Amino acid sequence: MKNKVVIITGASSGIGKSLAVVFAKAGANVVVAARNMEKLIQLKEELKDFNVLPIQTDVSKEADCKRLIDETIRHYGTIDILINNAGISMRAIFEEVDLNVIRQLMDINFWGTVYCTKFAFPYILKNKGSVVGVSSIAGYKGLPARTGYSSSKFAMQGFLETLRIENLKKGLHVLIACPGFTASNIRNTALSKNGTMQGESPLNEDKLMTSEEVAEQILKAIIKRKDRIVMTTQGKLVVLLNKFFPKLIDKMVYNHMAKEPNTPLK
Repeated sequence: MKNKVVIITGASSGIGKSLAVVFAKAGANVVVAARNMEKLIQLKEELKDFNVLPIQTDVSKEADCKRLIDETIRHYGTIDILINNAGISMRAIFEEVDLNVIRQLMDINFWGTVYCTKFAFPYILKNKGSVVGVSSIAGYKGLPARTGYSSSKFAMQGFLETLRIENLKKGLHVLIACPGFTASNIRNTALSKNGTMQGESPLNEDKLMTSEEVAEQILKAIIKRKDRIVMTTQGKLVVLLNKFFPKLIDKMVYNHMAKEPNTPLK
């Protein structure tokens, strides 16, 4: 990673912030992007001994994504790795959810990935670099009360897989990274049926993967140029068994999600 230029979206907290830390410590020039500029400046201060460039970015806006790439090129002249990490979740059954909630998830999780990748693509392709999408088991299996989230992650994975296949002979590396449930604020900021923030996690955060563990695994997967990683035993089992016993996994996933506190599943 020495002197590689790495862009990380959603870098103000959680997995994104941990990615910034591990890549900076690995010697990369790290561009951190998020909506909250105050948190980005704080992160730059925490990493003052390393090369970190904060750029305020709302990935749901095409113009912001173009500006992110343009400013990176002005500052560093190149891009080696793009990590599409910015994301938002939701918790509401489809029958009750406001369509704007699903639209917002698609704008951030899917279109944010497409926009950033589109503008960074010529530079990454020239360097035979890496495009990374931080996805989820929800991109392999539809999760109840997460219609917008699963849809956006399925779409992200389809986009990235197609990108990989289109460029098989051009040296491009594409990684789809699927953490398990991770201790981060994505569930606290998840949207409810009417678009307000959930405010508290329905899961016991103490029993989840740490964002630092996720970041370390993504760094290693990029170095090894892996196509995809699923980071937990539970996640690997769901992906594997779903190929052979989809109806059984439907029931197991429903029962698992229905045990969440205050679940919207009836």
